[in-house]
Amino acid sequence: MPIVEEFQQNINNDTVYEVRLQTAAEIFIIMASGLPRASRCFPPCGFQAEGTVYNCVTCQYDSCEFPLDCPSQEITVEENNRTQMWCHVPFVLPNDIQIVWRYAEIKTLLIDQFEEVTVGTDKLFSIPSARLDHSGTYQCEIFSQERSLVRIYYHLTVIPNEIVGYAELQDVFDKALLPAGQFLLLPSTPSSSLLKLPSPVFLIVCLTSLLLLLFLTLVVLMWCFSEKMDCVRDEEHGPQQNTDAS
Repeated sequence: MPIVEEFQQNINNDTVYEVRLQTAAEIFIIMASGLPRASRCFPPCGFQAEGTVYNCVTCQYDSCEFPLDCPSQEITVEENNRTQMWCHVPFVLPNDIQIVWRYAEIKTLLIDQFEEVTVGTDKLFSIPSARLDHSGTYQCEIFSQERSLVRIYYHLTVIPNEIVGYAELQDVFDKALLPAGQFLLLPSTPSSSLLKLPSPVFLIVCLTSLLLLLFLTLVVLMWCFSEKMDCVRDEEHGPQQNTDAS
């Protein structure tokens, strides 16, 4: 501050202040290099009850007591299906946490756009059957001793059943337009549902039955043909006997 006051009053030339500022910077570097390095708070640290971390970019102390806003995560679910959101962080939390779930109808990260849904210690937010009006942004905020530690955001998109059915039908139609021999089976089709050949014993029984039926059919046809030929012979011999008798 004395250097600043002297500079504002134009007491000395600019070169004097350049030398003095350079000297002060060198002294600061020597003193800062001897300070112990932070070992308990590395971004993203969430919060730190003891001490702070010096930021060389902004030239100020970064207090980890401010909440850490995580980027929004995208979730897509079909209508009437179940979806879950977890309030999970990759660092250790205190034992006395309180979790607040909030909801906004639009995709946003602005705090004033959210409405409070639940307050407690449950890290899981579950929707058993998603509806179209469930679409929006969900915020999970974790507190410890009335101090905000972290805020997590989930943007949920619910797809109507009509769109899902149309997409599946369009997929089948697109596959049907492929050249012959390139129509692929759906990956979700289980192997047990495919057509299976019958067992060899069953095939032998069926073949034997068919042969027996064919043999019986031939026997019946031959018997009918024989009976018909006998009737023809009787008709031919009948008139001759009547003529001889006369």
